[in-house]
Amino acid sequence: MSKERMLDIRRQNCNPMTPKVTYYKRPVFIHQGYMQWLWDVDGRRYLDLFAGVATVSVGHCHPKVLTAAEQQLKKLWHTTNIYIYPTLHEYCEKLASYLPDPLKVIYLTNSGSEANDLAMLMARLHTGNYDIITFRSKGSYHGGGPQTLGLTSNAAYKYPVASGLGCTNTMCPDVFRGPWGGSHCRDSPVQTIRDCSCAQGHCKANELYIEQLRETLATSVPTRIAGFFAEPIQGVGGAVQYPRDFLKEAYRLVRERGGICIADEVQTGFGRTGSHFWGFQGHDVIPDMVTMAKGIGNGFPMGAVVTTPEIAASFARGVHFNTFGGNPVACAMASSVLDTIQEDKMQKVSLDVGTYLLKELAKLRDKYEIIGDVRGKGLMIGVEMVTDKTSRTPLPSGEMSEIFEDVKDMGVLIGKGGLYGQIFRIKPPMCITMEDADFFLAVFDKSLHNHMKKR
Repeated sequence: MSKERMLDIRRQNCNPMTPKVTYYKRPVFIHQGYMQWLWDVDGRRYLDLFAGVATVSVGHCHPKVLTAAEQQLKKLWHTTNIYIYPTLHEYCEKLASYLPDPLKVIYLTNSGSEANDLAMLMARLHTGNYDIITFRSKGSYHGGGPQTLGLTSNAAYKYPVASGLGCTNTMCPDVFRGPWGGSHCRDSPVQTIRDCSCAQGHCKANELYIEQLRETLATSVPTRIAGFFAEPIQGVGGAVQYPRDFLKEAYRLVRERGGICIADEVQTGFGRTGSHFWGFQGHDVIPDMVTMAKGIGNGFPMGAVVTTPEIAASFARGVHFNTFGGNPVACAMASSVLDTIQEDKMQKVSLDVGTYLLKELAKLRDKYEIIGDVRGKGLMIGVEMVTDKTSRTPLPSGEMSEIFEDVKDMGVLIGKGGLYGQIFRIKPPMCITMEDADFFLAVFDKSLHNHMKKR
């Protein structure tokens, strides 16, 4: 099919939102993928550092996952969990083994939005309360459904209809763009360029952000609440990180008010942060519920909610059924993903290559006035672009697009995020190499140099 015909169909038959998310002035027409690489219809190769929005965890068409899918397709494509079939039970047991006690009860879904919607319902039923708190942040995202839109803090995703009732936002503890932050706030190889006078082991910014949460609890919700949603590191928001002890203290305050704590691991899970398999482990907390999707199936549509037996028992008062949740092919592929992460030591790849990338990107931050912040852990990286480091004003969208397009034209695909689209997102498949990292760094450096010359 010609490019022109595809664009015609995109305009006429694909939903009208599709053109809005076509990032590039000159679109990329993807034909094939293998591991960390994508090829367009003309045979041009791209290094994929966005992984279908942090979704291709172990690599495009990874041979091990491909084999698992082929073997399952020859046996059974679909049945429901009305029946007992091995693939579902093997996977649930395996996934549960990766989570700490008491997180051992698994509900399988088809997406992250669906998982978060289910988690909201379960939190409300278990606690008998309704209000849920999440961050009023620079682009938090927990899904696009009528309920999860209440958790999503970005006007671009909102519609002028009632949605997300009972959701209350509190200030996001963003130590770069927020009102408070310093030089050793976050759990990252790279800290902000902001100064602070905090003694080692003490974070004034954390105290001030926790005070904002206390104020939200005192003024904006009832004395008893249903829960608190937070990503360990924000995804769509642009790898925003909080002060080290923020989630630990936030969880304590939420539980004092009867709420349960939900960790949205849709983007941070499955070893992507490098130091831990789950993002919440880097905060030294154990949530009451964990939601996951994206990397769970390496791009195959799948999601999950993992919770405690106690919360699961509360939810069993009614009937919950999901036709495709636990589909045999999805379970076979997801099981292979877990094995592949272990066998190919991909969590270590995330740690080693990610740390190298972060430190090298920090050198580019020091070199270019328009890089305000470099942050993240493992292969969950954000580069926040500004007009200048003093004002921290977001770099205008036209300039962002120019750099973005230039990087693509030199053979690398990255993402964008943040409330103003001012953050480059780097979340590649966890099979990339140091050589790939060096190639990207050279391309990014060249594109920034090109832009500064024009500027």
